[in-house]
Amino acid sequence: MDWADTPEQAAFRAQVHDMIENNLPQRYKKMAADDESSGWQSDRVSENPEAKKAAMDWASALGEKGWVAPHWPSEFGGAGLSSMEQFIYNQEMALSGAPGVGGMGVQMLGPALIVHGSEEQKAEHLPKILSGEVAWCQGYSEPGAGSDLASLQTRAVRDGDEYVINGQKIWTSGAHTADFIFTMARTDPEAPKHRGISFFVFDKNSPGLTVRPLINMGWEHGFNETFFEDVRVPASAVVGEENRGWYVGATLLDFERSNISGAISSRRTINSLLEYIETDAGSDKAQITESTRASIADRYIETEVQFNFSLRIISMTAAGQIPNYEASTSKLFNSELNQALARTGIGTFGLHGNLWDDESGRAPLNGRFTQSYVSTLSSTIAGGTSEIQRNIIATRGLGLPRG
Repeated sequence: MDWADTPEQAAFRAQVHDMIENNLPQRYKKMAADDESSGWQSDRVSENPEAKKAAMDWASALGEKGWVAPHWPSEFGGAGLSSMEQFIYNQEMALSGAPGVGGMGVQMLGPALIVHGSEEQKAEHLPKILSGEVAWCQGYSEPGAGSDLASLQTRAVRDGDEYVINGQKIWTSGAHTADFIFTMARTDPEAPKHRGISFFVFDKNSPGLTVRPLINMGWEHGFNETFFEDVRVPASAVVGEENRGWYVGATLLDFERSNISGAISSRRTINSLLEYIETDAGSDKAQITESTRASIADRYIETEVQFNFSLRIISMTAAGQIPNYEASTSKLFNSELNQALARTGIGTFGLHGNLWDDESGRAPLNGRFTQSYVSTLSSTIAGGTSEIQRNIIATRGLGLPRG
């Protein structure tokens, strides 16, 4: 790995930094300074005029540079950045706390359409993703098909020029703020489970489609359950071939899997903790012992380890290699780092760490670490459990036999 930028990379880094500094709306700068997460997709449909304007202004600024989808080929409106340029871009975005634009439309659907979509589908959907006009949600997981997604049971039956979809999806992130949905449904129940699935894109407001909120144990509304009751979609909503949707859904052009934003976000959180401890309010609540100091130091070192995991992955990608167990190592480490960081933050404040009310003024950092502790319980499950990641590392990385 090479830790230093080349002259060309340094120049690109400066360009990205200056663009963010000059164009990031004040709303997002303030949220970054307060170490608050910002959601572009929810802001774009917010009833708060300031939030909505910030979302669209930021989408416009990124769009002018082609940086809404930096990994898309330039002929489709992306920036066509190299792997290392994507790494630098994502690093600078994370350092500034700037939100990405486009969500799942940019990261997942767009790449799938570029490879498998018809010319009509590309012309209809890609420009609206890039402009921020349309936001997307993903309908993959089901109550009985999560890790084993190919066991999904939502059905789509052909009826003339339409398909009729019935079934249920769960953990549909962002469905309450999305305009369109991309989903997979079984179109041939007699075929082997990976070969009887088709991939659909259609309006989330189609008759018969119902979105119900799921509130997590941190009182956050991020995902939903989605019900399909005789939802009719045109045959043109199928992306790729009928019964070959599994391979469409698996397509991702973005090899920038380094998760550099995770390492930087964790480092910013630690810095916020250290700065707060130095204030009068923080020093009154903090219980600083040798154990506390050691725990904070361990977390700080671990953010540097995570950064190097990220740099290793992107260095491999830049060299034309495809990370395998390396990506699992990074995901596993980052998920467990998030949980450890939340525990450390709570422990730093002793009994004050139990306070959760973010508006009372009594909770340290407005209850940020208490909220994080609850919210990150699922981080070692989402995106592939830690057990699955360890199996991949053991078999593909260490060459151990399968159990």
